[in-house]
Amino acid sequence: MGVVKSKRMPRAVREQQMLDAAVRTFGQRGYMAASMDDIAELAGVSKPLVYLYLNSKEDLFTACIRREAKALTEAVRAGVHPGLSADRQLWDGLLAFFTHTAHHPEAWTVLHLQARTHGEPFASEVAAMREEIVAFVTQLIAIAARDAVPHSRLRSGGGTPVAPDLQEREVAGLAQALVGAAESLAAWANATEGVTARQTATTLMNFAWAGLGSLMAGRSWSPPAQPSVPPEEPAAHGGG
Repeated sequence: MGVVKSKRMPRAVREQQMLDAAVRTFGQRGYMAASMDDIAELAGVSKPLVYLYLNSKEDLFTACIRREAKALTEAVRAGVHPGLSADRQLWDGLLAFFTHTAHHPEAWTVLHLQARTHGEPFASEVAAMREEIVAFVTQLIAIAARDAVPHSRLRSGGGTPVAPDLQEREVAGLAQALVGAAESLAAWANATEGVTARQTATTLMNFAWAGLGSLMAGRSWSPPAQPSVPPEEPAAHGGG
């Protein structure tokens, strides 16, 4: 009998296999400690083949960042269903975010820690992903403000409902704060045994929506008119 030749693996499939191995290696060992030999061995290919497909360690790391950033943003967007209430959309987005980061801890380590600490162009790739998520969250907060119009106060004498006084800059700041909190919580949850994505999403939702709900109802905290002055310390008594 003749020898049956194995079917060649398509380039796209082989490349994804290499990226899977690279994400796992970078996530577990860090960018500097990871070697192309380790990645090739884990992928089950030769090191020259990795270089042939992905050129260099830097290009391979960039390809990992781009793939995982795209996967995360797509997961968050897919988790949110337009037409639902603002709180439900925000909840669904948070749950999708934490579910994805929990299921792909090495990928989250690459995006949240490794890519940000090794300079350009890696940091720029992650910054672009973050800007996209922040823009998406900004839209959700804007939806919440819009939905709050029927329940907000009336213009004096006019009888026309108006949205809470959320300026564009304030909405942008709220989105930045929410995304930053989600990033930190994802890192904490992945490092803490027994914490589920649902529990993490609930924690942030309770923290964020309580504040957003007050803002939507026109109840905002204002800083004091005068800066706080620390109490004077009692004068020291010198010795005789």
